[in-house]
Amino acid sequence: MALGLVPAAIVGALFLAGLITLGAFLPALTEAMTPFADGWPGLWATVVRVTVGTAVFAAALVLVAVSFTALTLVVGDPFYERIWRAVEADAGTPVTESPYGFWRSVADGLWLIARGIGIAVVATLIALIPAVGGILSTVFAVACTGWLLADELTSRALIARGLSPRDRRALMRRHRGRMLGFGVATQLCFLVPLGAVVTMPAAVAGATLLGRETAAAPSA
Repeated sequence: MALGLVPAAIVGALFLAGLITLGAFLPALTEAMTPFADGWPGLWATVVRVTVGTAVFAAALVLVAVSFTALTLVVGDPFYERIWRAVEADAGTPVTESPYGFWRSVADGLWLIARGIGIAVVATLIALIPAVGGILSTVFAVACTGWLLADELTSRALIARGLSPRDRRALMRRHRGRMLGFGVATQLCFLVPLGAVVTMPAAVAGATLLGRETAAAPSA
């Protein structure tokens, strides 16, 4: 389990540096994005630029969450496969189907990032709604990103049980509450400083157990 911290720490350090850089340049970036507000009264220009800056940073957090998960699972594939197999062995008879595989991990990671970009764009647009945009955008981003994380993290256990992407989506819909709760909890842990690094190995283990239990549950 401890070895799973290594890829998470490496990838986490890179993304942390990126967020710090974005934060440092965010005021200049928001001014460049809102030249139309240069001639506005000071208060209104500030409100608009704070709103835009918040939307940009919120979108960046969404991309960081999904990109961190995707890249960490690719970089740390051997470590996380060991965690997965250890959890499967401890929980019962180990699965014997074909392994998840490095290239499957890469393909799933790219698809996760693509969906994360879509969520980030929508979250940015929602954040621009006056007064309530920030709250609505946060709720939307956390819920949608949590769903994506649950899908990605449980995929190894579910694919090993022969579930196709369509079967996985149907399974997640049947267990929507558990999947969303797991994904949102993981997402919130990722937002805590160093939380993503510490949480990632446990998230892989927890997702394995969740995948086992939901796959074994009788269909409604």
